[in-house]
Amino acid sequence: MSIRRRLTLFNALIIGAILLALGLSLYLLLREALVSGVEDTARVRAVAAARALEDGEDPLDDDAGQLTADGVFLIVRDGEGRILNQTPNLSENEEARDSVWKRALGSGEPEGGTAELSSEEPDYVYAVPVDPEDGPARVLEAGKSYEPAQETLEVFATVLATGIGAALFLSIGGAYFLARAALRPVGAVTSAAREMGEGDLSKRLPVANPKDEVGRLTITINGLLSRLEAALARREEALERQRRFAADASHELRTPLTSISGHARMLDEWALEEDPQRARRSVGAIRREAARMGDLVESLLALTRGDEGGGLEFGRHDLAAVAEEAVQTARATADGRTSVEYARPARAVMATFDRDSILRLAGILLDNAVKYTPEGGKATVRVRERDGRAELEVSDTGIGIPDSQMPFVFERFYRADPSRTKGGAGLGLSIARQIAEAHGGTVEVSSKPGEGSTFTLRLPKKSPGPREPGL
Repeated sequence: MSIRRRLTLFNALIIGAILLALGLSLYLLLREALVSGVEDTARVRAVAAARALEDGEDPLDDDAGQLTADGVFLIVRDGEGRILNQTPNLSENEEARDSVWKRALGSGEPEGGTAELSSEEPDYVYAVPVDPEDGPARVLEAGKSYEPAQETLEVFATVLATGIGAALFLSIGGAYFLARAALRPVGAVTSAAREMGEGDLSKRLPVANPKDEVGRLTITINGLLSRLEAALARREEALERQRRFAADASHELRTPLTSISGHARMLDEWALEEDPQRARRSVGAIRREAARMGDLVESLLALTRGDEGGGLEFGRHDLAAVAEEAVQTARATADGRTSVEYARPARAVMATFDRDSILRLAGILLDNAVKYTPEGGKATVRVRERDGRAELEVSDTGIGIPDSQMPFVFERFYRADPSRTKGGAGLGLSIARQIAEAHGGTVEVSSKPGEGSTFTLRLPKKSPGPREPGL
């Protein structure tokens, strides 16, 4: 059974039970009131007529006609039960005659009960013993028929049953339409969800009323869909980067492997015996290509460890001392072709970081500066504190980076135009950015073609805490 039908049935049963209980209560209250009215009227008239009879008056004469108003009848009996006087048109039922008045004479107290004396039986009769000053009268009976009260009850019961039936019918219809209106948003949500294709999370469920339960549920589901859509987008982006990374890595590895394979085949086939000088050149080429491939593999491993959230050993270190060590290494690599200068700060610049990884980052930036600065140029390193962060700045007087290529310099395997390609695989700056982000920092670049570039590392003074894998 559907929720709509269950709600309709439940509401109809509840409303029907309430109407039935209310109608029954009203019927019983009215019945009690009408019956009590009949009996009270008979008792009051009987007592009044008995007093009049004791005072020597005739309760049935014209002056006492008010005692027989509203359908009340009176009967005066002697000690043997014989009728001395009575209201006209009463029954002659002997069984009824011997019922109430006999109990009253026997007990000497007023008695009441049901009898069939009038033409509108059943009647309520109230008998009062009397002791008049003269005459044979001993009992006075006053009675009133229940039939008018029963007719009123029958009419009331008919009207009440009709009203309850109509109200129940209307309540069923109202409950059905109310349930339908309440569940209409659910139907709209179901239809919208059914129309969503597999993997299509761009659509959202309609929200009819954001303040009710269904609306809040729909808003929650829409929020979940948004998060799922974002997660799937990130997943697709990660897969695309992974595919691109694998393709680029395969391409980069293929070049040295092809060179090594060619030189090795030449050595194997003829160069070792026929041309020793060519053989020595081939061996040198093999060593260079192997070293290049080793550097590429190390870079790939570094990126992989960073993607997997490789552990970092944070500690309090002097960034100026790390920069000085990187400068010394860069000077040895430059071999006098490019000047590497270091502007030492006046005091230590302390921060929380992994020393080895930041040293590698500084080395990458300096190697990049030396590589792309013409002979006789200059690379300068500065360390300072600014806005609560530690900064390491590497600037050069090299060829610079065009504005069109600036957004891509940190992408993996990205290299600028051929004039800037000097044997690198295009992974150094990607590793640098990865290391900076693992520390909660950033690496930024500014450059002017023909004037040089400036790379700036900014690190928080305190540890950012462990980084979640894959972020």
